[in-house]
Amino acid sequence: MSKNQLDIEFKEAVARVNAHKEPFPADTLLKLYAYYKKATNDYTKPKSKKDIINAFKTNALFQVENISQNEAKKIYIDLVKNYFIYRN
Repeated sequence: MSKNQLDIEFKEAVARVNAHKEPFPADTLLKLYAYYKKATNDYTKPKSKKDIINAFKTNALFQVENISQNEAKKIYIDLVKNYFIYRN
């Protein structure tokens, strides 16, 4: 897959997640968060008002620290596809 195609699919997956109205399971949400942050090179600290949520988010980010930006995009896309396939 070309970088351009990967970027297009990643943006479509992000739009699909953002348009979804029902809550995601917590474990899925943490994975989406971590892969999104890695895919977009966004290394800002988690900003939840609850320390425990910030701790879970930080842990999720540590788990993806050794993958590339493109790999994070691919995994994010696959996660979104699989979530919507298996929830119906």
